[in-house]
Amino acid sequence: MREEYMIERQGKRFVLYAGLLEEAHARGLRSIETELLQAPSPENGEVAIVRAVVRTEDGKFSGIGDASPENVNRSIVPHLIRMAETRAKARALRDAINVGVTAYEELGGEAGEEVVEQPRRPAGQEEPQRAASRAQDGKGGLPATRKQLNYLEALIADAVEDGIPKFEEMVGKPLAELTREEASEWIGRLSGKAA
Repeated sequence: MREEYMIERQGKRFVLYAGLLEEAHARGLRSIETELLQAPSPENGEVAIVRAVVRTEDGKFSGIGDASPENVNRSIVPHLIRMAETRAKARALRDAINVGVTAYEELGGEAGEEVVEQPRRPAGQEEPQRAASRAQDGKGGLPATRKQLNYLEALIADAVEDGIPKFEEMVGKPLAELTREEASEWIGRLSGKAA
């Protein structure tokens, strides 16, 4: 797996779905089929369950993925079926290409942390403690990492109709000028659309 498709969160390494897909194509991916096993509804706790079957030159591999309001970022809640599908495909692809590292997209919430609803602040306003913390650690203005930019490019290709030019118009600056924090925020926003 190419290093650009690896990401680290809380001291653990994860693989990006885009990397799994690229590697599978390089190794003779023949098909990916998905089946919705359970649609989210109030009766089942809004849990979507999808099965994916990956066929390669080496055989057939399957995976199950689930998504619910409890295990996704709140911006992805309207896209539970697609997130369950992405998670199922990630699991099947990992088996097909022998990758034992969990896919980033399989994590619950943002980067696997519990999702805690926070009150929304008006645009441009930041929680005072967070602003002070950013000023103190100096991370707020650091440029986005290459891994973040690679992942964003893959998400933009799937989720933004006119690609990077439209995305740059939406954010008001070139992709390469995003900060780490901005890139992280856009990854969260676009993950649900691309799922």
